[in-house]
Amino acid sequence: MAEAPEYVVVGHVTRDVDEHGGGWREGGTATYAALTAARLGLRVGVLTATKPGRISLEQEGGIELVRCPSATATTFENVYLDDRREQYVRSVAESLIPSRLPVAWRQARIAHLGPIAQEVAFEFLDAFSHALLGVTPQGWLRAWDDLGRVYPVACAQEDAVLRRADVIILSLEDLGNDRKWLDRLATEASLLVETRGAEGAVVFRNGVGTHVPAFWADEKDPTGAGDVFAAAFMIRFSETRDPLDAARFANAVASFVVEAPGAANLPSMQGARERMLNGRMRVRPESSG
Repeated sequence: MAEAPEYVVVGHVTRDVDEHGGGWREGGTATYAALTAARLGLRVGVLTATKPGRISLEQEGGIELVRCPSATATTFENVYLDDRREQYVRSVAESLIPSRLPVAWRQARIAHLGPIAQEVAFEFLDAFSHALLGVTPQGWLRAWDDLGRVYPVACAQEDAVLRRADVIILSLEDLGNDRKWLDRLATEASLLVETRGAEGAVVFRNGVGTHVPAFWADEKDPTGAGDVFAAAFMIRFSETRDPLDAARFANAVASFVVEAPGAANLPSMQGARERMLNGRMRVRPESSG
């Protein structure tokens, strides 16, 4: 890549075991966020660690990849029991530290810290000079037992994340469905966005939430939609500094990805803008505390 990336994402590219017995596919915040940013026309840099072998991001135009050596890949498996899902960590790749970050990448316009298994060092919070710093903290909010079964935990450096991040994007599920925890974070963060899947998102400023409805979509696979939303939100917010506009744009982009498996249906910038203008929203905007 001739020029330094505009959008840098830090996190593991994962192997996600197919619960239907069809092998595995690549996933993780780094994968979906990078592909989203590239399809929207940005130059993208990805700092990751995974086992040797070719991965799909290396074949995507507009993405520069820095791969830290690792004997294994971070691997997740979802086990469904009746109406309940249990998530398991089967292996974890090497941790990521700022010394692996190319010097030129520290000048990126947008920096996205996307941990999924406690792999991103908190020192990355101070690694970027002028970037809009966005955090999807789900990987700092999970731990796993001896069997690999995932459970929610408090972020080890929550105060630092709240102080440094320009925007935090998460779901209630990331917090173990603890609404009081979410309300406290929303009050303390400068800007926090709660993703709600088919219900859209809630943008919190100073603890006050505003609901931004989703767009209608023919949903076939919701995998990665939250990461796609996060990337699109950061990109739009870096341009407009209007969080409600950014959430509406991010909902438009995310409405594409759920209509096909994986990242097959990610839109271009033109496609996203057209849906934002002409797409049908699920409900009317409303306030949500």
